[in-house]
Amino acid sequence: MKTRLQPSAFSLQTWISFVTNFRSLVTGGAGFIGSELVRQLVDRGADVVVVDNLVNGRPENLEGIDPARCRLVVADVRDGAAMADAMAGVDVVFHLACLGVRHSLHSPRENHDVNATATLDLLSRARTAGVGRFVYVSSSEVYGTARRVPMDETHATFPTTVYGASKLAGECYTRAFHATYEYATVVVRPFNAFGPRCHHEGDSGEVIPKFLLRALAGRPLIVFGDGTQTRDFTFVSDTAAGILAAGLADAAVGHTINLGSGRSVSIEALAHTIGRVVGRPIEIAHDEPRPGDVHDLCADASKAASLLRFTSSVTLEDGIRRLQAWYLASGTPLETLLANDRVRNWVA
Repeated sequence: MKTRLQPSAFSLQTWISFVTNFRSLVTGGAGFIGSELVRQLVDRGADVVVVDNLVNGRPENLEGIDPARCRLVVADVRDGAAMADAMAGVDVVFHLACLGVRHSLHSPRENHDVNATATLDLLSRARTAGVGRFVYVSSSEVYGTARRVPMDETHATFPTTVYGASKLAGECYTRAFHATYEYATVVVRPFNAFGPRCHHEGDSGEVIPKFLLRALAGRPLIVFGDGTQTRDFTFVSDTAAGILAAGLADAAVGHTINLGSGRSVSIEALAHTIGRVVGRPIEIAHDEPRPGDVHDLCADASKAASLLRFTSSVTLEDGIRRLQAWYLASGTPLETLLANDRVRNWVA
């Protein structure tokens, strides 16, 4: 078993910049959060193997990353032979590959197979291969709706969707490997991430990019239910930095750690914030509530601050401005982007 992950007195960013031959595997690394994590790893001197089946991820998400330090393997995490090959010589696995919450509403069994069963198999392969650490990227959806806010890691877990339940199962497998085998695992629970390369399309589409593109195009912003439901939105660079730190900080091993801003906003208020950023009046159209939608989420990230030195530095409004700039700089017409926007994206 490898044991050379010892940051000691260095700061995390300084430490990794001095590592030679540091090698990581990022599953789902061509996706939204995964590609940002890959960028941060490569920027700090690590070599990265990316495994992605490109169902939700895109090769273009990895454009601009030094190809000498980043290799894309197009494979499904359920492919045991491909995953065993990808793990050769790896120091840390960052496991982000999953199918999302709306997908679970129309394809619950496949959602479970990818999110839960594949995680168990991946843990076994990583331990057998002598990978030094396994970071499982879970989701705030494991909590269900908040019983109290902010929500620390002791908050009860009552997921309301198969997605949330499958991510919780993956957490339990990850913690069990630490408890049973003393394997160095970490569970992180990101709250709602947003930023460049986020999904607006299909059953992966999320509220901020969907609202922003509709506002820019002068279309109504669709709010499911009454809009009083609240979320904790965290800019993707902050989320990825927390995940990276979980792969390096020895103090994190064996822990489950929230990654969020600690600030919540209602969906109705979010719509008006996006209107301010875009600089035009917005129209809000209400639709039926989404099945299994949680009402409130807000992170207590004090444990991340203590163990990972994690802080959420980008405000909601600044993050939306950065995302708007990214969309406009892409040169892709808004109508082209919105062609793949499905309103009720939980329906197969």
